[in-house]
Amino acid sequence: MNIVYHHRTRGAGAEGRHIKAIVDALRAQGHVVSVLSFPGADPEKEVKIEPATAGVSKQWYLKLLQWLAGLTKNAPIFVFELFEMLYNLMIPKRLNKEIDAVKPAFIYERYSLFMFAGVWVANKKSIPIILEVNDSALVSRIRPLVFKYWAKKVEQWVFTHCTGIVFVSTYLRDLAESEFGTLSKSVICPNAGDVTTFDLKQYDKEAIKKELGLAGKTICGYTGGFGAWHGIVWFVTKIIPMIKQHPAFGLLLVGDGASFNEVREVINNAGMEKQIVLTGLVKHDAVPKYLAAMDFGILPDLNAYCSPMKLFESMAMEQGMVLPASDPVKEVVVDGVTSWLFPVDDQQACIDKVMAVFNDPGQRIKVGKQARGYIERERQWSDNVALLLTLLT
Repeated sequence: MNIVYHHRTRGAGAEGRHIKAIVDALRAQGHVVSVLSFPGADPEKEVKIEPATAGVSKQWYLKLLQWLAGLTKNAPIFVFELFEMLYNLMIPKRLNKEIDAVKPAFIYERYSLFMFAGVWVANKKSIPIILEVNDSALVSRIRPLVFKYWAKKVEQWVFTHCTGIVFVSTYLRDLAESEFGTLSKSVICPNAGDVTTFDLKQYDKEAIKKELGLAGKTICGYTGGFGAWHGIVWFVTKIIPMIKQHPAFGLLLVGDGASFNEVREVINNAGMEKQIVLTGLVKHDAVPKYLAAMDFGILPDLNAYCSPMKLFESMAMEQGMVLPASDPVKEVVVDGVTSWLFPVDDQQACIDKVMAVFNDPGQRIKVGKQARGYIERERQWSDNVALLLTLLT
């Protein structure tokens, strides 16, 4: 089948990895996928775009749009939301051109707040459209929506006028159904792991540890953003007094973000540079190497509705992870079997669990192998693609 993948994300980080994984899995099954991205989005560089889109980014209005998008990064939230709404004016021309060139059997769209034009165009063209839902106007946010009323109205309309919906968690589906009533048919499809890219057998764990200055240590690791909501500052602050007593404990923190300098200051003030390594931002294709150095993972905090990519990548690398027992996490993790859970928002329980895992090497190895087995059996991207395609029948 010919498929158009449409999205409005910046295409960086977990969003970009998720988009690329879905596209690659569809192509692996013989489908021809054309990716229609926000101008300049990273997936356009990482994922080969079909000839139908060649040259489109050279149009002056797309260059203008990209420039305006850059201005919104530090703009007040209401300005950002207005630009999200206005983006709907750009979609019909671009998407219609793509449809005419590709003649897709269906459109796969990553849902974004305030975005309705994709579903509107698909309905006008009588083309099936499947929405992938990773976010919602209904969830609690650190920065509340200014135009929440309109975000909810748009969300209700697209959730009831698309062909089907792929929710990344039951939490999101139940939330939408409780607010909007009957929706288009849907499936629950958490994230997945790439067992080829994330394969521990391709790496020399001890050599990488030595390269990082953590030779001989048992490494607890984190990969991802350093936002306030990720909990890295409090985790590092609370774990330092514990690991000072255990020189064999190494902490590897891979990533960057607003809290990076604060985390570095905490580490330096405690004189823990020999036990805690900060890599800063790394390219995604280097992430498996850093994961290979880790013996288990840590995710101190997460929101109530997400399906964290880093969990599946860690499990694919034969690592269990210590993370909060949110509803979406409990959908895919069996505590003590494929990872280790602690009560949401219980910081001390998190620290205690990390130290317990550190002190039990047999359990780490067993859980790691079971986690890899789970990904191999039922949580690969090919499994996700097979499930989402059932929405067309």
